[in-house]
Amino acid sequence: MANALLELQQLGQSPWHDNIHRALLTSGALERMVRDGDITGLTSNPTIFEQAIAQHADYDEALATLVAAGRKADAIVDALIVEDIQAAADVFLPVWTRTKRADGYVSIEVSPTLAHDTAGTVREAKRLWRAVNRPNLMVKIPATPEGIPAIEETIAGGMNVNVTLIFSLQRYDEVMEAYLGGLTRRLEAGMRVDRIASVASFFVSRVDTIVDKQLDERIGGTSGEQRALLERLRGKAAIAQAKLAYQAFRDKFGGDRFSMLAREGARPQRPLWASTSTKNPSYPDVYYVEALIGPETVNTMPPATLAAYKDHGHPENRLDFGMDRARAVLAQLAHAGIGMDAVTAQLEREGVAAFAASYQALVDVVATRREALRIGARSDVRLGTAERSVALARTTLATHDVAARLWRKDPTLWKPNVAGAQADIARRLAWLDAPSTPSAILEDLAAFAADVRATGITHALLCGAGSAVLAPEALHRALGVAKGGLELSVLDAVDPTAVLAAATRSDVARTLYVLSSPSGALGDLDAAFRFLWQRARAKVGPKAGAQFVAIAPPGTALERLAQEHGFRRVVQDPSEVAARFTALSLPGLLPAALMGHDLPKLLERAHRMATACSSAVPPAHNPGLALGAILGALHRAGRDKLTLVVPDKLTAFAGWLEQLVAESTGKEGNGLVPVTNEPVGPPSLYGKDRLIVHFRLGAKQDRAMAALARAGHPVIAIKLTDGYDLGGEFVRWQVAVAIAGHLLEINPFDQPNVQEATSETQRLLDEHPTRDALPPPPLVLAPGTPEFAAKLGSHLAAARGRRYVAVTAFVAATPRRERLLRDIRVAI
Repeated sequence: MANALLELQQLGQSPWHDNIHRALLTSGALERMVRDGDITGLTSNPTIFEQAIAQHADYDEALATLVAAGRKADAIVDALIVEDIQAAADVFLPVWTRTKRADGYVSIEVSPTLAHDTAGTVREAKRLWRAVNRPNLMVKIPATPEGIPAIEETIAGGMNVNVTLIFSLQRYDEVMEAYLGGLTRRLEAGMRVDRIASVASFFVSRVDTIVDKQLDERIGGTSGEQRALLERLRGKAAIAQAKLAYQAFRDKFGGDRFSMLAREGARPQRPLWASTSTKNPSYPDVYYVEALIGPETVNTMPPATLAAYKDHGHPENRLDFGMDRARAVLAQLAHAGIGMDAVTAQLEREGVAAFAASYQALVDVVATRREALRIGARSDVRLGTAERSVALARTTLATHDVAARLWRKDPTLWKPNVAGAQADIARRLAWLDAPSTPSAILEDLAAFAADVRATGITHALLCGAGSAVLAPEALHRALGVAKGGLELSVLDAVDPTAVLAAATRSDVARTLYVLSSPSGALGDLDAAFRFLWQRARAKVGPKAGAQFVAIAPPGTALERLAQEHGFRRVVQDPSEVAARFTALSLPGLLPAALMGHDLPKLLERAHRMATACSSAVPPAHNPGLALGAILGALHRAGRDKLTLVVPDKLTAFAGWLEQLVAESTGKEGNGLVPVTNEPVGPPSLYGKDRLIVHFRLGAKQDRAMAALARAGHPVIAIKLTDGYDLGGEFVRWQVAVAIAGHLLEINPFDQPNVQEATSETQRLLDEHPTRDALPPPPLVLAPGTPEFAAKLGSHLAAARGRRYVAVTAFVAATPRRERLLRDIRVAI
């Protein structure tokens, strides 16, 4: 069977490959294409590299090495591109040698950000020429007005140049003149001109994209013969321009000026047809390739177009024919009010902007991957036999584009067939935006905290329930109170003993009472507020409102309460996220500001983690997705006890994490059971249902964790540099829980059992208005009674074979009681 690509070469046209990625090089695929004679050169551009590095795992090892060496994102981009171009140039070197330097070139692009900087383009071209250091390299320079003198300068300097982004015939003439000018300068300086090659990349299909659109706009208002004429012009402008460009090439390089240079061995600057893939699906897939075949030309084709032409192309010299028709097409377009000068000027602007945007996107992708690798270097994941199932889970996440859908806030990730649930989920995903909280909000919170301190207030009492206070408590325990900040006490408002203790801990006149309710409901806060309000009124009188602040959504009961009582301020939190996801929203940030913490620093760590968790990072290196895959896959394998091992400074963070995991995943008969404050024991004490996560602020528990890993227990060690890293961990674990929810097919953002318990409690209270009338619980174990030990023993015996035992202790927390409860857990 004939190879159409080989036939192209026999007609004088070189097929080049418009694509590059590392797997193409390392797999030997590119070498096979060259060996088979399918291609004789290769081009690249920022868009190609952006897609390659973002979509292929083949760069992971090189990225990790460069990140470990401390390279910045732009330097990593440069190194990766240079490595690929060098490898590709080596593959094509035999073609370059066999054709005596006529073919076998590989192109690298000067940064498009320099498209309007002549001197910068020349400097960068020289740097790339030295960095790649291959004789068959071509440096790509755009044909902008500022690029034209750079082309002449680099040709005069002895470099091979691929002039890119040529759209107009006028600009093409300037490009040819710049090439001839550069050769002439070399010759006049006594230097050789026979070792220089250049191509002029004339972009094709994009011309029709714009012209066809303008034709369609005009066709809508015409009829009859005029309509038919305009319809016949569709898909004709690009080929007509290219044919006239080829004629200009023939004239320019067939003239006396080039003849003199040719006698010294100079080569003509071949036209290269770029953008020859078909954009309009109504045109044949090899439409532009077929039309633009002729001697001394190059056609650079993306993989799909190259494969299509090899399969069903019909090579024939068509460029030398139809010049009169080409001129007629452009004349008819002008008569219809479509000026090619305006079209090509627009294409040049858009082309430069698109390549610059792709280059910036490439740098951004690498910066994101770099951040993920830097964060990954702080984690040590030892999964043992579970690695295969976790790898399958990561593949599932990648296949279903889960990361991108998460950041798009796509509610169908969790309940694809439940419309009501989707609407609710969509409202609850604002936590994804928290790391990007505007600086103006942070400055406002810091200013408010300073104003509070200026009035002589020295203490803050944060009053809330459960999740509303756990994140601030975690920051307080990990970071303490900054110099000049308010000493913070955290109060769980549902515990009467805790309310009484907290109320007497500081002087009322020097205390700011912060009432926090992410839902805005008063239920859990009502009794505590009334008690605290009475004390404040008794101490400071009518100005008691100045001692109170509320954090609540607008239009809620708590906001109305605050307004009625003249609170110092109501901090409106408009997000509708569940309380456990508010660590980096206003309910978490205001207490942190009052303690004097550096909010920009906290959110900078959060933003870095969010960046690393973005869709640009594949699941294997994405901290949130990788952790979510572990949680989901190990749950399926029966390891549903998430055991948290933390240093003392992070015990409150473990409490926040316990609430996040338990309340988000414990539903529909599914879920992860977080285990906190458990003394670390020898491996033999742990069953096969454990996943152990160790948060490190030192090496204290490393040996115990290593022993557990050697015994086959999956262990994840996460190193924190300081308490501000909690900003990142809030993000990592929120993302991971969301991903685990997807894998477990549950909605991690609702809380049906919380509502069920609330409703059931209210029912009991309504049915039994007096305390004495409440029904007794199924089993009461009263310590100190003779039957206590026997009842406890039989109760635990009945639990044999079950997945776990829970001890719910309704006691005021003290260090002694905490130790006692830990001892009871170990004994059980």
